[in-house]
Amino acid sequence: MRGAATRVSLAVAGAATVLATAGCGTVAGTDSVADDDSLVIGVNGDQPGLSTRTADGTYEGFDIDVARYVAGRLGATVTFKPVTSATRESMIQSGAVDLVVASYSITQDRKTKVAFAGPYYVAHQDILVRASDAPATRDVHDLAGRRLCRVPGSVSFPRVREERGVDVRAQDAPGYTGCLEQLLGGRLDAVSTDDLILAGLAATSGAAGGTGERLRIVNAPFSDEPYGIGIARGDLDGCTAVNQAITRMYQDGTAERLLRKWFTPVGLKVTTTVPQFEGCD
Repeated sequence: MRGAATRVSLAVAGAATVLATAGCGTVAGTDSVADDDSLVIGVNGDQPGLSTRTADGTYEGFDIDVARYVAGRLGATVTFKPVTSATRESMIQSGAVDLVVASYSITQDRKTKVAFAGPYYVAHQDILVRASDAPATRDVHDLAGRRLCRVPGSVSFPRVREERGVDVRAQDAPGYTGCLEQLLGGRLDAVSTDDLILAGLAATSGAAGGTGERLRIVNAPFSDEPYGIGIARGDLDGCTAVNQAITRMYQDGTAERLLRKWFTPVGLKVTTTVPQFEGCD
């Protein structure tokens, strides 16, 4: 799966400007995604607007378009492989995937297991409720005593109960599509996670129900969620090359076009300036 050395030289040389901002170095002779002619990229399959698997087995969404753009800048073809919030780290560590582009928030704990390029977007955790419950839900503290969706491997639920100290009741679901189904079915009261995910869920609900008002985002963000591209620790050449691709994605207008394509139809205000990179250590 490894590509020609000539492309490696071009990628490393072209990434010089990114090194200053991303904090990534290079290690000569390492096995790197920067050398790959083809990439296996881990993606979610149940996050409308970000990454969903369609009936014909293909994938679509903002994360999918970002993954294709990055791979294209690296000169590689793409094969997508499904991951979940609970399996992202292990699949990078085992080599089952080369990269993960899956609403993957960069956290200090996760950085002990994998490395991150980016972020390619900074989302914000917010709350999704049924429209009838929206007047009584002004911020995260109004969730006390209510049933809140919990997805294994996601940091969203702990951010509400542990970090914010809100006494919510856990209602488990395997993924955020399951959260949506339970919210619409009245089996839970709210979903709290990144606003891009919530926007996609709300859009799906409106399209399916024909109302557009069945669900509502509270618009009371309470965290920053820097979405990184997961990569194996030690692949500093690869991190540099991916950061260069992300920078170019914003410079050439692709990031703004994709964000508006997937999220502005549901009224979400998106940020279209390149995020501050966190480094590749």
